[in-house]
Amino acid sequence: MSVTELPQATTAGLYTEIQQFYAEQMHLLDDGKVEEWAHTFTTDGVFAANAQPVPAVGREAITAAAAAATEAYAKAGVQRRHWLGMVSVEGVDGDAVNARCYALVIETPRGGRPEIKASTLCEDRIVRVDGAWQIQDRQITRDDLI
Repeated sequence: MSVTELPQATTAGLYTEIQQFYAEQMHLLDDGKVEEWAHTFTTDGVFAANAQPVPAVGREAITAAAAAATEAYAKAGVQRRHWLGMVSVEGVDGDAVNARCYALVIETPRGGRPEIKASTLCEDRIVRVDGAWQIQDRQITRDDLI
């Protein structure tokens, strides 16, 4: 499909909502607010990454995995930032969308210089639950592992 053939179902308002959702979600994670971040996933949500042997399934597992990583980076004195861009929203189906974006993971050690640690493709199924967007399924593909 060429760019000129893309479906027009995505409105500017919906696109803005999804971008804002991503911004708020990444701020929560980068600020160490793991519980709040995990609540941006459905209770049965999936977080899968080609860098991990098995996906985290369910909000509890997602919370535990994020908490362990966040604690390890805090102990090491490393600030992580996630930079999402090139967001594409497709497959609008009522209260569900498919979104793809590129994500750069930037790490800055205390007193050090920032460094890009990972370049990834993020593919999400995002659903509206009680009026709020939540990730139902997230697939992360690190570029260096494909």
